[in-house]
Amino acid sequence: MDSLPTAPIVAAGLIGGFAAARYSGHRALGGAVLAGAGAVSARSWRESSGPGVMGVLLGTYVMAFGVSHPLAKKLGPWPSVLTMTAVAAGAAHVLADSSDASF
Repeated sequence: MDSLPTAPIVAAGLIGGFAAARYSGHRALGGAVLAGAGAVSARSWRESSGPGVMGVLLGTYVMAFGVSHPLAKKLGPWPSVLTMTAVAAGAAHVLADSSDASF
């Protein structure tokens, strides 16, 4: 199986998770979207780049989710989510989608 381009999946998880939670009023729904995209991405990273890259990128994904909350107090909710999505999706693109890095 060819590896999936994970940057768009990361972006869909972070943006989609936020939107699902915000507009449905159910935080658990947003968490399910976030977790689903994270699981799909983590599997792809592990298979294509190894457990080290998977760990770094999964940590970045979770960190982006966590940092977006306090950052929202300074930037606002959507700018915060979009900023952190750019960080996490950019890392996925650089380390996994367009690289042969493996560790």
